[in-house]
Amino acid sequence: MEKRILSGMKPSGELNIGGYGGALSQFVAMQEKADCYFFIPDLHAVTVWQDPRELRERSMEIAALYLAAGIDPKRSAVFFQSQVPAHAELGWLMETQTAVGELGRMTQYKEKADGRESVSSALFTYPAYMAADILLYQATHVPVGDDQKQHLELARNLAVRFNSRFKKNLFTIPEPIIAGIGSRIMGLDDPSKKMSKSNPNRSSSILLMDEPDDIRRKFAKAVTDSEGVVRCDWDRKPGISSLLEIYSVFSGMTIGDIESRYQGVGYGSFKEDLAEAVIAKLEPLQRSYREIAGSEELDRVLKDGALRAAEAAAATLKAVKEAMGFVV
Repeated sequence: MEKRILSGMKPSGELNIGGYGGALSQFVAMQEKADCYFFIPDLHAVTVWQDPRELRERSMEIAALYLAAGIDPKRSAVFFQSQVPAHAELGWLMETQTAVGELGRMTQYKEKADGRESVSSALFTYPAYMAADILLYQATHVPVGDDQKQHLELARNLAVRFNSRFKKNLFTIPEPIIAGIGSRIMGLDDPSKKMSKSNPNRSSSILLMDEPDDIRRKFAKAVTDSEGVVRCDWDRKPGISSLLEIYSVFSGMTIGDIESRYQGVGYGSFKEDLAEAVIAKLEPLQRSYREIAGSEELDRVLKDGALRAAEAAAATLKAVKEAMGFVV
């Protein structure tokens, strides 16, 4: 079977360079080697409260950024999850195959529910729906970060369980693609936590649409350490290690080459050059984004992507329903 990849980025906040390094830049490379489905998982975004106007705007923004970053809609399907109803239907069917205990063990649910008086039931069942996203397209490979490994393992278990329970080799068992450089971009204010779309501190992240002067200012204030040596050491120097990872993503240089370049040079010069490397990559992306956002071309791409995705999803959903005994 041809290598098929499925992945997406939730429209739950403004996209930052953590999302670019850990996902978007890698999507662009992946489409050269596989049949790719890159979607905007807007149904997953509403596991927590979303303002309707903001959700709509962020969803369109991420779709435009996909294209601005270099995702080619002639090679890859780009679409909204909510515009392919099979996602919700298979999500429910996968929920019937998932035990409560399995969902209760999901660490992401525990973290997001911690300290809240009330949480949506969808936050609890979300991993079954994520499994449906993957299995719906018979994805052979799924890019995952550390926080998603457990969810992919559930998807694999559900695929094996369904195939065994209904005596049909229906679902492909997806393999993980473990992200390399770019997967550990941490907050500029707190390098112990990943750069997050939900952090209220605007200086904690570099947004993809930030102005050059804002980028320079944020990097200048980024937390590092008192050693003054540019070297990668995640245990003792998480701040500078994260900045090195960002530099590598945006310059194309290896971590070792960057360390050599800044041997004996203080953090000030390193941060200044890092900011310019990020600006050089983001400026053309921002120009492309402004041309694409709100265009008829974007609407056409999303419509075509949804049709392509729906066609692929329909075959899987029909086979699943037949296997389970539904009249189709």
